[in-house]
Amino acid sequence: MKTLILVRIAVRSIFKNKLRSLLTMLGIIIGVAAVIVMVAVGQGARLQIQQRIDNLGSNLVVITPGAGRSGGVSMGAGSSNRLTLDDYEAVDRECILLTAVSPMIVAPAHVVGGGGNWRTGVMGVSVDYPHIRNWGVSSGRLFDEAEQRAMRKVVVVGQTVVDNLFPDSDPVGQQVQLRDVPFEIVGVLERKGQTAEGRDMDDVVLAPYTTVRTRLSGRMYIPQILGSTDDKADIPAAQEELRAILRESHGLASYDEDDFAIKNQSDLAAAAQGATEVMTLLLAAIASISLLVGGIGIMNIMLVSVTERTREIGIRMAVGARGGDVLVQFLVESIVISLIGGLLGVAAGFGGAALLERLSGWETVITPQLVALSLGFSAAVGIFFGFYPARKAAGLDPIQALRYE
Repeated sequence: MKTLILVRIAVRSIFKNKLRSLLTMLGIIIGVAAVIVMVAVGQGARLQIQQRIDNLGSNLVVITPGAGRSGGVSMGAGSSNRLTLDDYEAVDRECILLTAVSPMIVAPAHVVGGGGNWRTGVMGVSVDYPHIRNWGVSSGRLFDEAEQRAMRKVVVVGQTVVDNLFPDSDPVGQQVQLRDVPFEIVGVLERKGQTAEGRDMDDVVLAPYTTVRTRLSGRMYIPQILGSTDDKADIPAAQEELRAILRESHGLASYDEDDFAIKNQSDLAAAAQGATEVMTLLLAAIASISLLVGGIGIMNIMLVSVTERTREIGIRMAVGARGGDVLVQFLVESIVISLIGGLLGVAAGFGGAALLERLSGWETVITPQLVALSLGFSAAVGIFFGFYPARKAAGLDPIQALRYE
């Protein structure tokens, strides 16, 4: 009951000087709103990156060339490529934990068809590739194993290719030319969007790797081998299994370093989100400066309030109030100011995040934990910056306070 009375007195004191109280809260309102908006932008960016990484595939494992050396100096990742289709066949044949495996043979080419042409990337993949990437077709079908074995000239095209070559018609069943070689379009891929790096995943043409190897590429080495597992928990064991298979396939001795690299989806996500987390913390730290300014404003106004109410404090002490009671009273006033400012700041933060998302198209995410943290921090600001004025009020001499004019 005593706490309720103190809160009621604090609210009455705040509303007695509405304009001054609002100006005092302004720093807290701006600080809390800024923190919420900045963190919401960072969380939204993390969510978008995670969604785009999930679009890369299910429980993805990526095998890439390793780092070559010259004179004992590493030339960097991917500088020494010894991955071949023999490696892919060994992995496909011997790796138990991978449920799907596909090579990737990249052959940039101009696609001619539908009365126009479009330069894009042609990727030679296996029939497992759509399963690895969780990628279906919006029309038509995917090529099958029989077409892969027979090196049939069939392709599945992405939505960006369709938009540029066949904007007003269904491309399924029509022919396109890749480096003067005619191919039949058998399907159109579902729209995927962009990667975390901003690359358009729909700007692609998929064909059987056997066809791309013989008709378009002719290269001995391949840039990537992709695989996936049924369960994310199987990925570490699958990576070890892959390492053993590839080392044997490349004839590496026990003292030789790996001439390949094996990465998984978690590695990709951690690398992509690390920069986002740093950005979020930096933005939140900058926005928190407003809370510091708001706290200083609360301390200043509370000191003024103590001076104005010195005689009132003396009367309270004269009728039996202790120093601790006065301290709690002024501390409660400071906390109430901060909490009201925090609530208004949360409302402003929601509005600001919604407005930013609508105007800029950036996705924002506001979680209950963020709201609770903002309110808790605003209350902490009230306690920290209100303690000194409250202690000053509690330390007044009752007789001197009564005599104060």
